[in-house]
Amino acid sequence: MIDLRSDTVTKPTPGMRHAMAIAKVGDDVFGEDPTTNELEEKVAAILGKEAALFVPSGTMGNQIALAVQAGAGDEVIVDSESHILHYETGAASVISRVQLRAVELFWSGDDVERLTQTMRPAAYYYPRTKGVCIENTHNRYSGAIMQLERICAIARWCNEHGLFLHCDGARLWNASVATGIAPSEFVSPCTTVMVCLSKGLGAPIGSVLAGPREIISAARRWRKILGGGMRQTGVIAAAGLYALEHHLQRLAEDHEHARLFANGISNHFELMLNPPPTNIVLFRSRLGIPAELILKEAARRGVLLSPGPTGWIRAVFHLDVDSNDTSQASQLLLQLHEELTGRSTIVM
Repeated sequence: MIDLRSDTVTKPTPGMRHAMAIAKVGDDVFGEDPTTNELEEKVAAILGKEAALFVPSGTMGNQIALAVQAGAGDEVIVDSESHILHYETGAASVISRVQLRAVELFWSGDDVERLTQTMRPAAYYYPRTKGVCIENTHNRYSGAIMQLERICAIARWCNEHGLFLHCDGARLWNASVATGIAPSEFVSPCTTVMVCLSKGLGAPIGSVLAGPREIISAARRWRKILGGGMRQTGVIAAAGLYALEHHLQRLAEDHEHARLFANGISNHFELMLNPPPTNIVLFRSRLGIPAELILKEAARRGVLLSPGPTGWIRAVFHLDVDSNDTSQASQLLLQLHEELTGRSTIVM
């Protein structure tokens, strides 16, 4: 089975398992887990932030960032296709009771003008605009990279209006490797940033929220409220440390496999972005064969894919997929498409 559903499906490598097995641990709720402390310090340094907090998931990291920097009745501007809007189970309305306002931000021609139009007036009957969330890379835009100059322009606008800027950097590592821009440079304009260890880097659990020391101090309290005080976390923090040391630069291999896959299927499938900028390929049949049917038939034949935005199929490349898997997957999809095209009637 070739599993291209997500880069979260990876298994810990032998080296990572060994690092986890020998990790020094303590009670992290008391701040006494040495391996977790090391991870937080390392990620803060990589991102150029004062402090960082290890959390179980990217969703928790994003939601804590909202809760610390906004509150009940406030509004935060997000991209209309962002992860924080589509895939976090409406958590902002439950946890921080923040309202998300969706606008086309990622592809907009003039970010500052769009934001100025979106920001609420100061009248008491409007929600208060408190911040902006960006996403880099962008999941629902086929792993697209938000360019640094655009991030800086958004950050300047936020600063002028006294707003925070949070980066959902679940796959920030991919943006950095693809462009050669250091992670710290990408997020220097941002107030806070969340990065995942359990996606492209291949750790089994964990994300990190980074930012100013006072925000991270408040974030630690919110993590406890949400049940994220996990005690002897060094066992899983060790996986993150190992991943940062051994799996970061190899992300370039995933990007190359994504490009090879996209090139292999491009005659039969429309690509959202060609070539794909990082490790995510979004595609759909040029002949209108339903995505649901392709997903079902591909899985039956040994290639697992996931649904993307309506009508699109997603393939994500990761450390458990090699060039042979990539070639097999593209060939299977071509054969499958030809077979489905040859049917007189396509039945769901």
